Amino acid sequence: MGSLSIWHWLIVLVIIMLVFGTKKLRNMGSDLGGAVKGFKDGIKDGAAGEAADPQAAKTIDVDAQRKS
Repeated sequence: MGSLSIWHWLIVLVIIMLVFGTKKLRNMGSDLGGAVKGFKDGIKDGAAGEAADPQAAKTIDVDAQRKS
């Protein structure tokens, strides 16, 4: 009853391909890959922006405190 063997996974894969079709699965994979790439780029840009000018964030906070 333990884990599934390779044959179980192959049968599951064949059933999924019959239900969704290869074109639909390819499109879903492309969409998922694009989303992951966009997420990584966003994280990289955010980290680069913070490291580039750490004093800018403090200046904005000071200006915001003076106005209120």
